[in-house]
Amino acid sequence: MAPPPRYALELPGGALLHFAVGGAGGAGEAGAPAARPDPRLAAWLGPPGRSYSLCAPAGAGGERVRAARRLQRLRGQLQRAPFRGCQLRPLLGYGPGPGPGGGGLQPGFLLRDPRGGADTRRALRDLVGACPEPGRPHLGEFEADARGALWQRLWAPPGGGPARGARSPVLPVPEPPPLHPAVPDLHRSVVFRDRDAASAVLRECTSFIPEAQAVLDLVDQCPRQVRKGKFQVIAIEGLDATGKTTVTQSVSASLNAVLLQSPPPCIRQWRQIFDEEPPIIRRAFYSLGNYLVASEIAKESIVGPVIVDRYWHSTAAYAIAAELSGGPQHLPPARHPVYQWPGDLLKPDLVLLLTVSPEERVQRLRGRGLEQTREEAELEANSIFRQKVQQAYQRMENPSCLAVDASPSREEVLQTVLQRIRTPAD
Repeated sequence: MAPPPRYALELPGGALLHFAVGGAGGAGEAGAPAARPDPRLAAWLGPPGRSYSLCAPAGAGGERVRAARRLQRLRGQLQRAPFRGCQLRPLLGYGPGPGPGGGGLQPGFLLRDPRGGADTRRALRDLVGACPEPGRPHLGEFEADARGALWQRLWAPPGGGPARGARSPVLPVPEPPPLHPAVPDLHRSVVFRDRDAASAVLRECTSFIPEAQAVLDLVDQCPRQVRKGKFQVIAIEGLDATGKTTVTQSVSASLNAVLLQSPPPCIRQWRQIFDEEPPIIRRAFYSLGNYLVASEIAKESIVGPVIVDRYWHSTAAYAIAAELSGGPQHLPPARHPVYQWPGDLLKPDLVLLLTVSPEERVQRLRGRGLEQTREEAELEANSIFRQKVQQAYQRMENPSCLAVDASPSREEVLQTVLQRIRTPAD
């Protein structure tokens, strides 16, 4: 018998709660779970109130972009009336069992209605019923019996599916060793191994994002194999409000170096458009921006040193932190392939990571009034996301990031950075 489908629910604070639906005995009373097997499951899936699962296949091949856009649209719908009084948490269905949550990743959400009203149930069924096939999310409703045991009922949309009365037991399961269930999918979804993988994503978007073709046209004009010149190339990374802009400008002036940015000006005008898209599209845009910058680096490093304000490490660190639910403990371990520099991307001589304390960042952010990307706003509001980005930066290698404390005065930080550039091995 195939193992039952499993789910990972992200709890406040970054913990992941893993559970299976079904198992030995299958659906029906013969497979009844023990009463109250896990207090956290009871708190999120049982009374008072009512909880629902909505998960859909992540898609494969040409379907992955459409699936990602459907999921983003579903999230937006679940954040509006009549669901505003409900709690919405990330929920990931994963294999190996068949059916909802099995046979691959099925991202989605847990919607908890503290009132447990019929209006929410009715609105959810209308919402899911209006979703076209393929890609319609599976809607499950959780309930507890008189003993406190938890069950899930699948709602059957018009035209077929499981019987409305069928229900399966909900059972806690241990966290799957050794990695977060979504880690194997990272290279396919947000941390692209090479230029072709990122380009393939944007090609799927040209029919509904005209700017995607413009980005592809610019990338196609870049040579596939570019080499760094004889002068030094330094990438400077850091979270928002770590002083990165000030440092890059000061270092560039001190070394008489060219200052480049990723994404470069030739596509930066479309940044807001792609920032509104799902992660797979957004990350493909930023990844291709790195290849455009690499072409500029190759030209400029022939005649002088080059400073790059953000490069591949920034793209990868934000992508990993955003894509993996849970806290920093669920990131891939150091030396995992996802932290390795792409083999076809021009590599800098040195990568410096500016760091400041969370308290210092808050002070610097106050009153800035600058436009923020979605991830930068998340950094300010979500300490767990900030920790994940920081740790992902620290695990990058080939090349790794060399940390620089950016808390002192501007002049002190500048001198420290210049010292690191002149003696990078220290």
